[in-house]
Amino acid sequence: MESENLINRRSFLKIAGIASAVSLFPSIVLGKTDVPYKKSLSLYNIHTGENLTTTFWADGAYIPEALVDINHILRDYRTDAATEMDIELFDLLYSIRSNLDSSKPFHVISGYRSPKTNAMLNSNSSGVAKKSLHMEGKAIDINLPGRNLAELKKIAMNLKQGGVGYYPDSNFVHVDVGRVRSW
Repeated sequence: MESENLINRRSFLKIAGIASAVSLFPSIVLGKTDVPYKKSLSLYNIHTGENLTTTFWADGAYIPEALVDINHILRDYRTDAATEMDIELFDLLYSIRSNLDSSKPFHVISGYRSPKTNAMLNSNSSGVAKKSLHMEGKAIDINLPGRNLAELKKIAMNLKQGGVGYYPDSNFVHVDVGRVRSW
């Protein structure tokens, strides 16, 4: 009985000591720095000529104004329709960019597609899915000038965060946050 109480007291004191250290010196104990963690993207829409560089996530939260700006630049340029893009797509782009160690903007070939635009593209090409994830705001076609397209594809595939389509003749890589697959 005496030894059980001793163990409980020791465990309590150990936990209390750790809790005190965390509360007094959280940056040292938890390895945090004074610089808040941020996720940023740079995008260039090749059809509208618009540029955007924005921080879309900081201090543990998405930034609503930045999400609105990204949704706008990724709108269907043919119809000017926009949608609320899936934020997992922004996280995927951030991961790709981080792995490429590049500050250059992604060139956006296609972001959101309205059903009208998708139907038109599908009727003109066998490479456009009838139920494209572009219509759900879960896909984007991109390239990164100055970087090898095959390298972009490889990094996206290695992340295993969704689908990756490789279109070297059209100079873009399709990435989406659907199921993991490649073509």
